[in-house]
Amino acid sequence: MIKVFLIEDDETITLGIKSFLLKNSYTVIHAENLEKARELFKTDIDIILLDLNLPDGSGFDFCRYVKEIKDIPIIFLTVRDEECDIVKGLDMGGDDYITKPFKLSVLHSRISAVLRRTAKQQMQEDVLWCGDIKMIKSQTKVYKNNVEMKLTTGEYKLLQQLLENKNRTLTREVLLEKLWDINGEFVNDNTLSVAMKRLRQKLKNHIIIKTVRGIGYRLEE
Repeated sequence: MIKVFLIEDDETITLGIKSFLLKNSYTVIHAENLEKARELFKTDIDIILLDLNLPDGSGFDFCRYVKEIKDIPIIFLTVRDEECDIVKGLDMGGDDYITKPFKLSVLHSRISAVLRRTAKQQMQEDVLWCGDIKMIKSQTKVYKNNVEMKLTTGEYKLLQQLLENKNRTLTREVLLEKLWDINGEFVNDNTLSVAMKRLRQKLKNHIIIKTVRGIGYRLEE
């Protein structure tokens, strides 16, 4: 069930939105001001409907607060239709901007559109492809021709960096820093060469990872 966080101080508007969303099988959490919104905010919320003009501040402030914690979709609801406000809201990470008054059916369509778009983005970010190689990051699994591959932690991290930067050259220094220095472990240049050799052998396609002589590596389609 989709969890909606409604931050709105107008009782009439709140009642209308809550009733409509509940009838359409949404779960609704409501806060009438920024203080209450911060108290009730949880990272498992699916989408936020945020009024700009609140008794104790601006909805822009709460948008900034949320986006620093997690990229949860936000739709601004406001009587302010100035171009500068709309641009500001979208630039700071807002996903849509609806001016009051609005029809509840339109709000419902906007919510559905934002959720579809963000779900697609999340799926695209979670699944990485190159040729017949597929990595599902949320499952920490890699497939070649739909057959799961057995990779070591180092090989998996190396392949992930290459997939996330497909068609871009990564220097050996960048790979060493991203793969191992975070854990405080020392890995020399030769270890990277060995890991790359083993990864290529398991991929059974040496062409897919190209060596850029004197610089590093590049993964290509």
